[in-house]
Amino acid sequence: MQNEQRTGQGVAAGKSHAVIVLPDVGGGRLVNAGLRRWLSRSPVRLANVPHEPLARIVEVLGLAYPQRGRAALRLWGHTGNRPTTWIAGADPVYLEPRLNHVHLHALIDSDVTRAELRRLFDHLQATLANDAGLGFLRIGCYGYVTSSSPLATAAASAAEVNGQMPNEFMPSGDEAASYRNLRSEIEMALHDHDVNQQRMVNGQPPVNSLWLWGGGVAPEQGRVSCPPLFANDPLVRGFWHRVSGRVESWTGTIGACVEASDAGFVAMAPAADTDPRALERCLVEIREALANGRLDRVTLLFADGLCADVRHSDRLRFWRREHAYFGAPT
Repeated sequence: MQNEQRTGQGVAAGKSHAVIVLPDVGGGRLVNAGLRRWLSRSPVRLANVPHEPLARIVEVLGLAYPQRGRAALRLWGHTGNRPTTWIAGADPVYLEPRLNHVHLHALIDSDVTRAELRRLFDHLQATLANDAGLGFLRIGCYGYVTSSSPLATAAASAAEVNGQMPNEFMPSGDEAASYRNLRSEIEMALHDHDVNQQRMVNGQPPVNSLWLWGGGVAPEQGRVSCPPLFANDPLVRGFWHRVSGRVESWTGTIGACVEASDAGFVAMAPAADTDPRALERCLVEIREALANGRLDRVTLLFADGLCADVRHSDRLRFWRREHAYFGAPT
């Protein structure tokens, strides 16, 4: 780990360079015309397929992306302790049946309560974990499964597959048999559970499956130079623990991050905060930090795939037109 190679695509963060992950900005969400003009004067690009935040952050920083054991990293971020057993993500989902296929819907905090998940995971632990070497664990709105022996799992998390047909993300070949069998057992155990029966009575989608992904063992902890992190996202926090970086919770404001680290940082505003005023407040603070010299450069990674690399000098590019992505959908 101490000699871990950086990728060739990213640019290591220098002095006063901040990498900031923000909620969706397109489709008319950014009402403030002045902020739209300000952003449009900087290089702006749209990713073809938005990746999960960690992949985008490490690309900017030029760090190696963890290909294995991401669920273990996420658990590390939840608890602050490195897991020592094989573990996979087991995230609650609704598999919506359609004419000849299903679509996956990730069920997050706003879709399912902690009490509901606790009852469902307790049921799985009681019915499936007995002598099979399996264990079911829930932390917040996230789920995990442990196993005495490795299982094939999907590479992408439920959040990455959300709204898509899941088949192309599932493991294939002979090794996938254990994956299919375990998923079938989970789905049968969840099918008639009281929680799901009540959810359907209430007009809510049932938690009819768990998405098994990112299986592996947490990598050994090492030390890699990286800026301080201000975030609540457990996967990103787990990566920072792995590289022995400074990890703090989201401060609530960009200004507080600037005050806490004058040599650059990585920050993540909660993606669940869909209040456009919260996004605007963050952007105003970023613009002010650039204007007063507290930051030299800011890379903005919006949840809907837009990326802007902003310097204070970009404000002089008056000839740049407002980026079409900021407009309301037609």
